[in-house]
Amino acid sequence: MLLEGKICLITGAASERGLGRATAGLFAEHGAKVAILDLDEGAAAAAAAAIGPCHRGYGCNVTDKTACEEAVERALADFGRIDVLVNNAGITQPIKTLDITAGDYEAVTDVSLRGTLYMSQATIPAMKAGGGGSIICMSSVSAQRGGGVFGGPHYSAAKAGVLGLARAMARELGPFGIRVNSIAPGLIQTDITAGKLSDEMKQDILKGIPLNRLGDARDVAGIGLFLASGLSAYVTGATIDVNGGMLIH
Repeated sequence: MLLEGKICLITGAASERGLGRATAGLFAEHGAKVAILDLDEGAAAAAAAAIGPCHRGYGCNVTDKTACEEAVERALADFGRIDVLVNNAGITQPIKTLDITAGDYEAVTDVSLRGTLYMSQATIPAMKAGGGGSIICMSSVSAQRGGGVFGGPHYSAAKAGVLGLARAMARELGPFGIRVNSIAPGLIQTDITAGKLSDEMKQDILKGIPLNRLGDARDVAGIGLFLASGLSAYVTGATIDVNGGMLIH
């Protein structure tokens, strides 16, 4: 039980086949108490109940700083402290550079980048008070290779920003015992990709993946577990790729 007694917040974790939900389930299996945050409070509460009675679900728009602070206050009221934050919330749009509108840009960067900042800002004081913690930021292989299958350039930019933000926070927060790391998933089978990949597309993609399979949400959750646990006690400012070898650098 790698997270026995730990209190973990995970954003964007209500979707049944999403990375956040898989991470919440695995954390719970390893003894954590989990607070699932999502736009839809009912969906967040249902997702929390599905992994066990001691977990909680809160409505939270991560692009709203006050909402982030209120969600953290609720978690502290329910659990007393926060040990782990997973900044998982994000959206993507498969559009090209010249088609990106101001609204598109703001929507994508606000959730992935502004949301990561706001949730971290809301959580850091509690982690400092508790003597430390682990912040895990969800980036993407798209940030490293300049695009992917589903994300447009603004998505790549947002996820690259997440990497820079996480590294800067790691430098600043290390003296307080707070570790900050990133995960960069490749093509993972989630609700975002469901029904959008033809068999022909899959075969073309697999040619570029040495492990010869698409990723599963559990593959990403396992790395989250490592970064949340004491197994990674001397790891901060790192980016861990989970892409089956799609990008080797």
